[in-house]
Amino acid sequence: MSDYWIVGARIVDGTGRDPLDGQAINVMNGRIAAIGDTPAGADTIDAAGMTITPGLIDAHVHLGLSSDINPSLRRQLSVAELAADMFTNCGQTLDGGFTTVRDTGGIDAGLAQAVACGKVRGPRILQCGPVQCQTGGHGHFAADWEPTADWYDHSIPGLRAMSLLSDGPDEMRKNVRETFRRGADFLKLCVTGGVMSTHDLISDTQFAVEEIEVAVAEANARGSYVTVHAHNNAGIRNAVRAGVTCVEHGSEIDEETAALMAANRVAHVPTLLITHALLEDPAQAGLPASMVERVGGVLQGQIDGLLASRAAGVKVGSGSDLIGFNQRGRGRELTLRAAIETPMLALVAATKINAEILGIADRVGTIEVGKLADLTGWTRDPLQNPDLFGDPESVALVIQDGRVVKDAR
Repeated sequence: MSDYWIVGARIVDGTGRDPLDGQAINVMNGRIAAIGDTPAGADTIDAAGMTITPGLIDAHVHLGLSSDINPSLRRQLSVAELAADMFTNCGQTLDGGFTTVRDTGGIDAGLAQAVACGKVRGPRILQCGPVQCQTGGHGHFAADWEPTADWYDHSIPGLRAMSLLSDGPDEMRKNVRETFRRGADFLKLCVTGGVMSTHDLISDTQFAVEEIEVAVAEANARGSYVTVHAHNNAGIRNAVRAGVTCVEHGSEIDEETAALMAANRVAHVPTLLITHALLEDPAQAGLPASMVERVGGVLQGQIDGLLASRAAGVKVGSGSDLIGFNQRGRGRELTLRAAIETPMLALVAATKINAEILGIADRVGTIEVGKLADLTGWTRDPLQNPDLFGDPESVALVIQDGRVVKDAR
């Protein structure tokens, strides 16, 4: 159907306004054409008793890390198995109600194009290609004794590209130009150590300000932007001074750093779910039990950073950051956020705010006339029971670009 009405559902439009009952959504040629009363004789989709929200957006995914991590980086899995796990992850993500994701490192444009042309079921994918990191920094996941010169042998053109190594402004310029040549939509830099790192500490800062500035200049020249993996405040402040647009994780953001981010209109994407997942069972991502020690205070730090950002007026989005084979319940990020803030704020972060951070708010993120018809239908109201966000079985209907891509009513 190219012209139909979704009837009988409660509508939560993603703007933060109160839910709307007794109205229907008209979808025409892939877009939302009207919200109101259903005309006589119209084609309809019966959503009685359901709650309709905008299609969810995950602003921090790693589709290229859809297999057990260490085996996938040690050539213990075939390319066929790696691809199969990625394709499965794409489909599961769509079935969980996510119609758009931002991949923040691990794939290249090949997977995004395969989904876009319909060969693989999945969400709309915006991707940064390989992340930019310094030698031995976060994102350089080589085994301890693997020569650095061998790192690029892990790349699989058209499917996966983990990272490019830059040491100095000239290498950075060359690598980010190469990243854009491969079809990246934006850039991601690692400016501090990370939880998964094997060669650094979370307290480490990475890349000098002048190196980050080069990436920002190259992104700006293409009408794009830079986001950064960053935990500690020193690294975040370096990145903000260099002109980046967004900070991922931010587990040490304090009042001063949040104020600096707000003054420079830098957004923040917390990632609570991956921290919970690693604390609960690092083995499910193919990582050793010792990883729990590295997680340490990152979880509470992310909560505190989220609240500091919110208080300072920073635009706060939502990302799951799940890695490994089991990424099916990425909507649990909203459940965790709902417990810290409110279910409505969690939903708005994963729809309207994420669309703004990704630069696609003119197309998706809210249920408004003229927007693309990206919609998620829930069996019950997740604002009343936020646990539903993390349960893919509670997603009965998914519509993407006006097409019904899941129907489990």
